[in-house]
Amino acid sequence: MEHEASGPVEKTRKRRGVPICVAVCLVVVVVVLAVALALVRRKASSPRQAPLARKPSDNLKATFIARCKTFKGYDCEKIWNAFTLAYVGRDPCKVPLEAYDPLIAAAPFKPACNRMIFWSKTEDVVHDFTSKRDCFITLEDTLLGSVLKGWTWCGKKGSKETFTTNCPGWTGCENNPFRSFWKRAWAAFSDVACGDVTVMLNGSISTPFSSASILARIQVKRFNPQTMRSLNVILVTQKNPVANCENASLKKLKKELGNRIKYTCKEVAESQIKKCSSNPEKSCRACW
Repeated sequence: MEHEASGPVEKTRKRRGVPICVAVCLVVVVVVLAVALALVRRKASSPRQAPLARKPSDNLKATFIARCKTFKGYDCEKIWNAFTLAYVGRDPCKVPLEAYDPLIAAAPFKPACNRMIFWSKTEDVVHDFTSKRDCFITLEDTLLGSVLKGWTWCGKKGSKETFTTNCPGWTGCENNPFRSFWKRAWAAFSDVACGDVTVMLNGSISTPFSSASILARIQVKRFNPQTMRSLNVILVTQKNPVANCENASLKKLKKELGNRIKYTCKEVAESQIKKCSSNPEKSCRACW
């Protein structure tokens, strides 16, 4: 009898246990779905790429003033104010070249006849040479070139601050503060080129005078035959040079100068230039 009586009881317990299990499973599924939905919504509401924050910087001004003071006879605070006028409070991609006109006027480039040297794809060679010898001068050796070399900077619309982080670089946008400054400065430096001017080009590439270079697009076009007598190309070569003075791109350079500016070209080994730069007893022009 006991056995017979216990049968229905066991069945009843089993029947009651089934809904409980189902309920628990449903609760777990609901919780998992709720968490998953919350994560999806959070991800959707977050920007795909958060903009990098810009922080105001006083380092640029301190460096600017310190470097400026190494050049005698200038009002460095006035030059700094003219510099910031170009970009402070502006959209970092809306700073045209002419925005730096007041800066160029505050610290104009001075003619250095027979001593000015330009470069394209030979930056390291040129600056190594001018850092050891004072017979030639590049844009980067002038006051404006010196104080801003190695920096990027920008402003922000509605702000009076100067920023040096997360600013657009050369390829960031067309009219950014960095790009516009250097293009304006290269143009102004070229305007005062006079006498016998030198340019160092790279003999290890197929087109030493590229039509896309700053030299071609800005500098050569600004050379004034009334003040400039000649352009002397120093084609810097390695052990296995790719180009020589008969290169087609150099012939284009000569043609652009026309008949009013004399053109010369000489192939010179980089090793010879470096060796000569370390020998103060040898005249600079004797290096090539």
